[in-house]
Amino acid sequence: MEFTLLQRVHKGGIWMEYDKMTVAQLKDLLRENDLPVSGKKSELIERLSSLSSETELPNEDVTDNIDAKEEEAESGSEESDSEEFFEEDNDDDDDDFYDDFTGIHTARQKPILDDETKNLLKFRANQMKKQPAFRRQEWFRYKRLSHSGWRKPKGYQSKQRLNMKYRTPMARIGYGKISAVRGLHSSGFKEVLVHKIEDLESINPEKQAIRIGSSVGNRKRLSIHDRADDLGLRILNRRRIDRKGDLQ
Repeated sequence: MEFTLLQRVHKGGIWMEYDKMTVAQLKDLLRENDLPVSGKKSELIERLSSLSSETELPNEDVTDNIDAKEEEAESGSEESDSEEFFEEDNDDDDDDFYDDFTGIHTARQKPILDDETKNLLKFRANQMKKQPAFRRQEWFRYKRLSHSGWRKPKGYQSKQRLNMKYRTPMARIGYGKISAVRGLHSSGFKEVLVHKIEDLESINPEKQAIRIGSSVGNRKRLSIHDRADDLGLRILNRRRIDRKGDLQ
């Protein structure tokens, strides 16, 4: 059997092809083998294929014989041993089991952060839960005001500005968050606003994620999606666009 660039890897009893895997899954395989995770998707595949070519892949006939022998050994063993073996397999392969089904779970790129930044992000998330919802003055009276954002009350006799009872709280400096992680996305990425494909070349996929501008059309947005997937970039506002007609 000839193995090309799309060689198959045996992991957890499941045969997978590199081209059908996401960039995040490819980076996980590289981290397990202590290999660099930078570069495009094609470079990651070449790196994994060179690794798999060095280690001999087992043939399907050999693996079938091994599985048959394991089944015979398991049937003859005691019940306690089989229960322990079943529990260990479940603990190891639960995460990889659901990643192989398309449409259920898709692994997304994650940033490379130090422990201090991770703790600060968790602390900021807890602060956000305790923060009240800042509503505009008289948002309950007019429907158009209920859908608008926060505005500072400026009326001389404004009940909200005077902090009278039963009024919603105002945004103050005391509600500020930690300055060390200010501007970071909840996932830990630093957001970068892009409007064209050329903006993707200078972005670091390990620390930065892109947010496509609202004025970008579907045609250019699809090309940005494809290029970001090749570079291993995470899109924070990805849309589902049907590739029909001219958009194919």
